[in-house]
Amino acid sequence: MIKAVATDKDLIVEILSGSFNDNPSVNYIIRQDSKRLKRIAALMDYSFEMCLMFGKVWLSDNRKACALTLYPQDKRITLKAIWLDVKLILHAIGVRRIKTVLHREARIKEKQLKQPMIYLWFIGVDPAEQHKGTGSGLLNEVINLADEKGLPVFLETSVLQNLLWYKHFGFTIYDQLEFTYTLYFLKK
Repeated sequence: MIKAVATDKDLIVEILSGSFNDNPSVNYIIRQDSKRLKRIAALMDYSFEMCLMFGKVWLSDNRKACALTLYPQDKRITLKAIWLDVKLILHAIGVRRIKTVLHREARIKEKQLKQPMIYLWFIGVDPAEQHKGTGSGLLNEVINLADEKGLPVFLETSVLQNLLWYKHFGFTIYDQLEFTYTLYFLKK
């Protein structure tokens, strides 16, 4: 596992945009218009920058998979974070969707446990490299890192087939929310 740096952003945004193109949760947030793919890339850019500031960004050794981890207990309000929020609204969500997205985020925050953790915000594999073990290897390394730090790992998924994958690694569902899709909350 390689710790990513700022110059890895384009590669990571590309991997995550391809991996989450059909993701119900991502597409619920993103304004659905002719710029949808650019909006997904803007969301991934935002997530990358936030994780660089308040977490870690990881690449697999072959640079075909990435994981964005956040330490919510370290997150704070900064001018850069506010600027990133504004860019997210303008380039991904759209001004008209702010209320919907803020309502969703408030409901999610109510369900998330308030304790020190590693929050696995996104993990993705280049679509051409999926089902070859790269994502599993990277997830194992994130879990090992969490174990070394004595922290649990939390995440959400809206993709049913991912539930079995996460369960294989010892994650359990501790809650869920209904939107136009079901969002599952997992912990390990």
